[in-house]
Amino acid sequence: MADAKGHNDTTTQQDIEKNKTMAILAYFIFFLPLITDAKDSKFAKFHANQSLLLVFVYIISTITFVFLIGWLIGLAGLVFWIMGIMNAANGQMKRIPLIGNIDIIK
Repeated sequence: MADAKGHNDTTTQQDIEKNKTMAILAYFIFFLPLITDAKDSKFAKFHANQSLLLVFVYIISTITFVFLIGWLIGLAGLVFWIMGIMNAANGQMKRIPLIGNIDIIK
């Protein structure tokens, strides 16, 4: 459960501050936190998971790109990507809308 600031109960402020940069970078290369010292960070793993979900969104939008729905999915993915980066930069563990509740990376 997240508190008012969007922090998970099991995430410490020290973890957030130490791994904030890695969480932001996860939105560019989702597996980066998993192969660095941040692999034990719940904060970095959370954002790596959110980024992986966005990779799936972009795959779906690419497959359906010729249809209007592909454009809309791609646009939503872009908005969610920006939201994820902002949440990571602000030290928050807020899930992206619609698909953010899926946990692939634990």
